[in-house]
Amino acid sequence: MGFGSYDESEQQSQTTDEDDDSEAVNVHEHDHDGDVNVESDVDTNTLVDRLGEMREE
Repeated sequence: MGFGSYDESEQQSQTTDEDDDSEAVNVHEHDHDGDVNVESDVDTNTLVDRLGEMREE
């Protein structure tokens, strides 16, 4: 068998276990609806300036 070749018999006997859900991941198990509120006495310009300083570091 040369480089890039494959055995067609291996391709015909592929099976999958679709009935086994014991290891499946439920991506919606921990969904939460809500709001996030942040209270700060720092104005937006000060925060943007600080972000610029952090990027320079």
